[in-house]
This record gives sequence, C-alpha cells and structure tokens, in this order.
Amino acid sequence: MLAVTRYRVDPAEAASFLAQARAALAVLADRPGWRAGHVGRAADDPVLWVLISEWDDVGSYRRALSTYEVKITAVPLLSRAIDEPTAFEVLTDADGNGSALARDAGQVGVGEAAAPVVPADFD
Repeated sequence: MLAVTRYRVDPAEAASFLAQARAALAVLADRPGWRAGHVGRAADDPVLWVLISEWDDVGSYRRALSTYEVKITAVPLLSRAIDEPTAFEVLTDADGNGSALARDAGQVGVGEAAAPVVPADFD
C-alpha cells in the first residue's frame, strides 16, 4: 500500500520541513513492513510537497504509526498534511503485479455473501 501525504510549506520553512521529513522517513523505515519512501516538491508549485511511503499492507503502516519513535518524530510532520485520503491500494505496477485483496473487496463487506465472480470497476 502507498501512504501519500501532501503539504503546503512556506518557502521560508522549506529547509526545516525537509529536515523533519528526512527524520520522519528514517523512523518509518525502521518499522516492519516498510518498503520505500520519498519526499518530493512540486516542480510547478514549490510550496506543494509530498511524502510517499510504501508498505507491505495497511496494517504495517498503521502499526508503524502507533510506535513511540514514530509518534515523537513523524506524527508532528504528518499532522501538518493537507486533509485528504492518504492510504492507497496498489492495483498494478509495471510488471502487472498488484493487490492481494479479493477482487470484490471494494463491493462486499465483512459478513456479506460474495458471488463466485465479481467484476471490479476497472476490469
């Protein structure tokens, strides 16, 4: 799964924001389930920044956020994020690999019966 948080950062705060983002990535990278992470800034809008982290699954990401080190170092940065959805399921990559979720995961809730075949909205 991908965790994507976007930020509006005043240019006067850019250096301190980048230092804080590097520290956040460092503590997140020590958590089980971590795959990769990046910090970027929009080429067309230098006040718009992004922190992207890739995880084995949403559970790994959520457990990482609950650890002491992450709460102290990363959560203050994450709390500055633009208020929008941040967790994304990876549906495919260049090799055609994608989600481990059932094809009907977005349509059938826990305890509901599923059909033998349920097409996804992107099929």
